[in-house]
Amino acid sequence: MSKPSSSPTQKFTSRRAFLQGSGLLLGFTMLGAGTRPGFAAAEPVEGDVTAAFSPDAFIRIDSDGKITFILPNIEMGQGTHTGEATLIAEELEVGLDQVKVVDAPPNDKLYATAALGGQATGGSTSMRATWESLRKAGAVARTMLVAAAAAQWAVPISECSAKLGVVTHQPTGRQLAYGALADAAGKQPVPSDVKLKAPTDFQLIGKSLRRVDTAGKVNGAVVYGIDVRVPGMKVATVAACPVIGGKLGDVDETAARAVPGVRDIVRLDNAVAVIGDHFWAAKKGLEALTITWDEGANARLSSDDMMNTLKAASKNKTPIMARQEGDVAGALKAAVNTVEASYELPFLAHAPMEPVNCVVHVRADECEIWLGTQVPTQAQGWAAQVTGFPLDKIIVHNHLIGGGFGRRLVAEYVGQAVAIAKQVSYPVKVIWTREEDIQHDLYRPTYYDRISAGLGADGLPTVWIDHVAGGSVLGNYIPGGWPQDKLDDDAVEGAAKPPYDLPVIQVDWVREDPPVPITWWRGVGPTHNVFVVESFMDELAYAVGRDPVEYRRALTKNQPRAAGVLELAAEKSGWGSPLPAGSGRGISLHDAFGSFMAAVLEISVSAAGEITLQRAVVAVDCGIAINPNTVEAQIEGGLIFGLSAALYSGITFSNGRVDQSNFHDYRILRNNEAPKIEVYHVKSLESPGGIGETATVSAGPALANAIFAATGKRLRSLPIDRNQLKSDGADKTSVSMVPPPAAPLLAVLANSRERPETGIVTEAEAL
Repeated sequence: MSKPSSSPTQKFTSRRAFLQGSGLLLGFTMLGAGTRPGFAAAEPVEGDVTAAFSPDAFIRIDSDGKITFILPNIEMGQGTHTGEATLIAEELEVGLDQVKVVDAPPNDKLYATAALGGQATGGSTSMRATWESLRKAGAVARTMLVAAAAAQWAVPISECSAKLGVVTHQPTGRQLAYGALADAAGKQPVPSDVKLKAPTDFQLIGKSLRRVDTAGKVNGAVVYGIDVRVPGMKVATVAACPVIGGKLGDVDETAARAVPGVRDIVRLDNAVAVIGDHFWAAKKGLEALTITWDEGANARLSSDDMMNTLKAASKNKTPIMARQEGDVAGALKAAVNTVEASYELPFLAHAPMEPVNCVVHVRADECEIWLGTQVPTQAQGWAAQVTGFPLDKIIVHNHLIGGGFGRRLVAEYVGQAVAIAKQVSYPVKVIWTREEDIQHDLYRPTYYDRISAGLGADGLPTVWIDHVAGGSVLGNYIPGGWPQDKLDDDAVEGAAKPPYDLPVIQVDWVREDPPVPITWWRGVGPTHNVFVVESFMDELAYAVGRDPVEYRRALTKNQPRAAGVLELAAEKSGWGSPLPAGSGRGISLHDAFGSFMAAVLEISVSAAGEITLQRAVVAVDCGIAINPNTVEAQIEGGLIFGLSAALYSGITFSNGRVDQSNFHDYRILRNNEAPKIEVYHVKSLESPGGIGETATVSAGPALANAIFAATGKRLRSLPIDRNQLKSDGADKTSVSMVPPPAAPLLAVLANSRERPETGIVTEAEAL
């Protein structure tokens, strides 16, 4: 099956300004088909669109009092449904226990997130994007309901108020419930302007409310995509060519067809699927196939090859400038000392607990799909291309997602599932095995950075230069649609605007797309760039004999929100207090996704190189916290996700194949390995920032900096290589937190010139 070049939500930006500058706000182009489908028609949501009162795309109130919120963003464990419902309920004056929440149908016209250019959930944008729009929707509906009550009573609107779904006439105490007012409210004019509540009047926003999906998850009532069952359904599992870009050759089906329960075997151009009465039959049938693959041009591809290509590109290709301020050459010439380092980061898989799955029924004139996706209109677009049906004949039922992390921002697997279902008459649930899910993921890119700083007499940077090299996620997301000479903002996010006072700065990017499919991850650009920036900032502090927190403090005098989280994290972590031998604290500070965060990680390292995570202290300024419990849960989960990647996770390639296959060699942090996590909020009246990815960004640099504090060994590549941390007889645990101020620069740096056993050079030098 050929991959469509673009689909409904594939036109969205590298998290920020792409669409504002490109004019591609909503529509999409099926480049592979040469067509430009229109928007999907609004689809009924369990009958709620026909409710007595439907003032907008988000609120339905029936005459019997049933209140339904149609929410634009998908729930995948991050608390979006609760947060968005809270925004509407706050202004509508109802409680969360009074409403039913459903997912919006595919409709870019009604439910697109402007920042993402389509109906999509990602980039930590859900609360930021809906902060005003959903509150206004609630306020408009409340205004119309109150006006309907005032008209029925023939009293001034000013004498009426609403609370918990009831309108009260204050002078007389008369009351009408929203359900009784629904028909009349629908006849009221829609106000063009409404006044939103001041934060001091919030009744729900800012409270740690119970999530709207908790009960259903506890009693099993909620349905994830992988749970879907429809009448007559069979189950399929898939094997794609293990080499990226390879094709299906020959298949001997004899043994597979003898497996009890196997019903059909379907061939695609790069994969084969076995369909059975149940998953076990399909899996055993797939294992019984004898498959010959045409491995293609990538049959000898390796991780070393790709990193060497990236290094060569970093040094030889003309970079694209991301930021340049001040006289870089002059500042370098005037610097007292110059420090240089290089960093490497691996490909990363998403590995959500719920692997790729999709239920499809292709009928004569329509296609019905059940799944969990972050991009429902994109899923619709893939199905339309494969079937040839118009969009209004593609019915999509979206469900809860058991972890997305960006994987379900691409719906190419829908195209595969539809291509399979198209060849049979019954509904098919396609489920990828864990091995298929990890080995055929769309990965976070690998990166290589060369970074340097010139230091003044006070040891602070007078010039900062960061050369970033890596693939363009946006370029991979829109094949052929992103110019080679144009900056992908995501590639330098977290590097181009670090939260520091840097008088002279140059950040540039070399685009070197790997022959590996890449996409958004839980943080993407910042997960790489903040690791580099914060690790190097630590190197500079130690190089000049200054405490890492004090050093950052000196560079955030004009960055009040960054300084606020820095001070709070340092205070709550007990920064500077004594620790046992072999222990250390590391700090990371960043501004990403509209939020500021400082994280302090306290660890110990044994003589055998084993790391124990003792404690994590996180200070966050995310503006107004809509639900503080959700913020804390996202920070805890994001930190665990990021620490897992830093400690254990990395996707490597040998002979064109992914080496990792399951959670035994693509590890996730286990319960007994997790640190005690403390989260502290900076109270703020700023608009909400994103929170789903911020702690993932903090994890790697805080860990690497803590390792240096504990061992004196500076690690500049991830995941952590424990062989580098083993005791070699030297008293590494006696390295002081702050080297003596009189220590020569070269002597301080000598402690951090460790080289990985792979032979990859990652060195810091004083020039």
